[in-house]
Amino acid sequence: MNIFDIIGPVMVGPSSSHTAGAVRLGNAARAILGQPVIEATIGLHGSFAQTGRGHGTDLALVAGLMGWPTDDLRIPQAFDYAREAGLHYFFRTIDAGDAAHPNFVKFWLTGQDGVKSQVAGASIGGGRVVISEVDDFPLEFTGDFPTILTLHEDRPGAVAEVTGILSKCGVNIAQMKVFRKNKGGLASMVLETDQPLAEADLAAVAGLPMIKTVRCIHAISGQGV
Repeated sequence: MNIFDIIGPVMVGPSSSHTAGAVRLGNAARAILGQPVIEATIGLHGSFAQTGRGHGTDLALVAGLMGWPTDDLRIPQAFDYAREAGLHYFFRTIDAGDAAHPNFVKFWLTGQDGVKSQVAGASIGGGRVVISEVDDFPLEFTGDFPTILTLHEDRPGAVAEVTGILSKCGVNIAQMKVFRKNKGGLASMVLETDQPLAEADLAAVAGLPMIKTVRCIHAISGQGV
């Protein structure tokens, strides 16, 4: 535990869960997309849907999608800045099921180059977040570390080949989880590392025969992306 777990992040209020966490969720979704967002459909579940407007959650999510930090004084005017930036956004209420966290959101994003991505996650308190789905694939990471996400064929040796590349390039793995929908189908590795992966090393991972896609995401600190 660190001091931010106790007092929360430096932020524009009123709520670390509904405001700071929402900014970080937007930051994470933008980082996963990998480019500026030009269109976003934002699905709100539970408390986010019911009380989010009063807490500025809607403003904070849009601010995060523009890459702003949690303490950006422009957050109360995020909608105006989004319109000026050409970011088209739409909110709707969704039902993510009883198991979903009350502060759950799902983004359907389009980037400036036409790239599309879906990202879902929750604000779990104190400005902390958990990303639980990327492009309809269930997984889990916090954004607290530089993170490598793969989509790959579930086959023997896949994990060893990726971690072997990281070892050779001196990248230390802080945490690692593997997810799959079914045996022998598609799987995902989530590798949280102590330092970002260099572009050349990311290309080496992408070139492995079992890899479908790979993303390298910088830590989502709440200081903007």
